[in-house]
Amino acid sequence: MPRPLTIDAHQHFWHYDPVDYQWIDGTMAPLRRDFMPSDLRREMDAAGVDLCVAVQVRQTLDETRWLLSLADQHPFIAGVVGWVDLQADDVERQIEAVGSHPKLVGIRHIAQAEPDGFFERPAFRRGVASLERARIPYDILVYARQLSPAVDFAAAYPSARFVLDHLGKPDIRGGAFDAWYRALTRMAALPHVYAKLSGLVTEADWQAWAPTELGRYVEAAFACFGAERLMIGSDWPVCTLAAGYRETLDVVVRALESRSTNERDAVLGGTARRFWNLTVPEVFPWSDTSCPER
Repeated sequence: MPRPLTIDAHQHFWHYDPVDYQWIDGTMAPLRRDFMPSDLRREMDAAGVDLCVAVQVRQTLDETRWLLSLADQHPFIAGVVGWVDLQADDVERQIEAVGSHPKLVGIRHIAQAEPDGFFERPAFRRGVASLERARIPYDILVYARQLSPAVDFAAAYPSARFVLDHLGKPDIRGGAFDAWYRALTRMAALPHVYAKLSGLVTEADWQAWAPTELGRYVEAAFACFGAERLMIGSDWPVCTLAAGYRETLDVVVRALESRSTNERDAVLGGTARRFWNLTVPEVFPWSDTSCPER
């Protein structure tokens, strides 16, 4: 029986180097190794996931080019959210250089690491305006405390397309909810903003999180955005600090059990495919079956 195409909308690859990945501190020691497409492919097969979107973690053009080369080599990588220096004078040249690749589907800057007021920087805003003109979406990566200024930022570009990573990183570990939910409601009121149901297990207590605890935040996202603007993501391999690949995705899959077939299909892959206009091969090169029958 046909099943919906499943797309992991948020995961990462890297060749580990302690200098390039200083953010992987002692608390995240299991991440201090290489994570490559062959590693993810095994996890995806076991979880019944068909395609993925690789997202940048290093703010270099070299990494963006490397991720695109991986996508060329591995057809199950349907898209890449890369990085360009949005504050550079030659930002349009940089966008053109990587944006011509058919699998470059978005750009992200790690705004969560920036000081207050970053979204108001004229240079950054000029760069985002360049993305808007190029019709390239932007991933918003912020902590919950940065969510309100991120709303104002997104509202300034009504013709752009944005996707909020990890639901704005609510402080699940600390039990925070109300202020985050109010800001999320404001963000969802912008029809050009979508959101990823990803990264939640690592915002909770890595050793003691419970599905019901995370379910509260997932249900809030449905109430705000609706299924047509939500997409499932693993945040692999970062998620492995708190849960396995399939266990991470199951947080969202469980929330879909009580929802309609159309809602399920949207969150599991339809939203991602539509938002990024992903090209899906008629026959998966890594299987003997076509996409609808797999």
